[in-house]
This record gives sequence, C-alpha cells and structure tokens, in this order.
Amino acid sequence: MGNQLRTTFLLAALTVLVVLIGQWVGGRQGMALALVLAAVMNFGSYWFSDKIVLAMYRARPVTAGQAPELYALTEQLVRRAGLPMPRIYLIPQPAPNAFATGRNPEHAVVAVTEGLVRLMDREEIAGVIAHELGHVKNRDILIGSIAATMAGAAMMLADMARWAAIFGGGRRDGENGGGGGTLGLIAMSIVAPLAAMLIQMAISRSREYLADRTGARIAGGGEGLARALEKLGAYASGTRPMEASPATAHMFTVNPLSGGGLMRLFSTHPPLADRIARLRGRGGSGMPPPAEREGAAGRDFWDRLSG
Repeated sequence: MGNQLRTTFLLAALTVLVVLIGQWVGGRQGMALALVLAAVMNFGSYWFSDKIVLAMYRARPVTAGQAPELYALTEQLVRRAGLPMPRIYLIPQPAPNAFATGRNPEHAVVAVTEGLVRLMDREEIAGVIAHELGHVKNRDILIGSIAATMAGAAMMLADMARWAAIFGGGRRDGENGGGGGTLGLIAMSIVAPLAAMLIQMAISRSREYLADRTGARIAGGGEGLARALEKLGAYASGTRPMEASPATAHMFTVNPLSGGGLMRLFSTHPPLADRIARLRGRGGSGMPPPAEREGAAGRDFWDRLSG
C-alpha cells in the first residue's frame, strides 16, 4: 500500500509540474496547451508504446512450438498469477535481460533476450519472468508509460520556455496570468526537466520493489530472482553490456546501462544490493561475478530454438 500511495502522489506531482510549466510559459492558454499535449501523448503511449519498443529492439515473436520449455514455464507462472497468457518475444542481444510491455494484462508481452535463455538456469529464468509478470499484474506498464509521457511533455514544454525566453518571453511579465519573465523562463527550462526526470525515476524505483515482491510470490520464492539479479547486474556492468536506449532503460528487469558515481543518483532502478537483500530477507548482499557458462536449461532451450 505504501508503494501505491507513493506512486499516486508522484504521478500527481508530475501532472502538476506539467501544468505549472504550461502556465509559466503561456499563462492560462499555456496551461490548457500543457493539458492537451499530455493527453495526446498519453493516448499515443497507451496504444502504440508496445509496438514501438519491440520494433526498437528488433524483438520477434516465438511460438510454443519454437520454445516449448519457455512457454511451459511461463504458462505455469501465469496460472499462479491469475493472468492471461502474454505473447513471448525474443530480443537478439547476447546480454541477459527482459522487459514487459502492453497496455493491459490482456495485451501483455514479455520479451526476453537471447542472453537470458543462454546464461540462466530454469529457476533464474522463472524468477525474471515472474518479476515481469509482477509488473503486468500491478499495471506498472501503464503507470510507467504515463510517467514517461508526462516527463516527456514537461521536457517539451521546457524547450518551449527556452525559446520563449530567447524570443522575448520577458515581455509577458505584467500580463494577466502570463509567463514568468525571461530569467524565470530560463531557470524553469533548466530546473523543470530535471524535476520531471527525478519524479519519473522515483516512480520507476518504487514499482521495481513492488514487482520483485509480487514476482517472488508468483515464483514461489525469491531465491531464483535474487540469483538472476546478481548475474544480470554483473553482466550489465562488466562482461556483457546491453545495447539499449536511455529512454527505455526503466522497462528492463535490471538497468541495462552501466554507470557509477553520479549516474547512480539518476538510475531508474533501485540499487541491486537492496533488491537482492529484500528478496533474501536480510540487510545486505554481495554480487559475485557470474560464471561464464550457459545454464543447462538455457542451453537446451537455445539449441531447440536455433536448430
């Protein structure tokens, strides 16, 4: 419940931020423009975001005949979760990772990389798929799409504010409900995108913890997911980094973009050590490097799929 309330508050804060930017840029007309822009972007995100991201990663659907083990495992987890069977897609990348997309549980997609089925054993694959089904069950896909869209709207409006400042935004200082002056527009055009990004990341982090907890229940325990997170984190930061867009990094089980220091402050995911510790019910967890070998389940699956 705490995560749900926090997410609701953060989404409301993001909406207010978009409206305030619109008012600052263009007064009441700017506020109306901001609301219309956010509505149009949310509509497009709701209906087309899954197709866009699957095409971006050249993911291809696989059938039950092509991937019987993966389908059987997913069907078992879906029955436990009380969800419709999602479509299964394979991403042609050697780095292990996965994401879920789709506007609702009836139109959900679970996409896994070739590296995931090559490098993980059955329990670890089950943990990752259960985590993604947790996102589906908790409606995180829709929430994440809305948050990303609202953040995008805030950034677009901030760009408008920057241009308004360049081309005479300061002349509206005294108008009824008008903009905030040239200096105010410049400051807002810098601060607003940062605020929108931080709010979006806070939403993403809270949903990851919830999906871990839901996924552990679906899988019948958290150890498989905990081991998978250890391996995913080690590969992402070292031996097998993934080719991914920052705009979609929040969708994956583990952030595919490695980075330390200041970059961790802007991560779309909670610290892996914290997630693993929560799954194992203790206060800390190391992250040893994964073995450079294919899991037996992944190797058998891959031989069938590619053969």
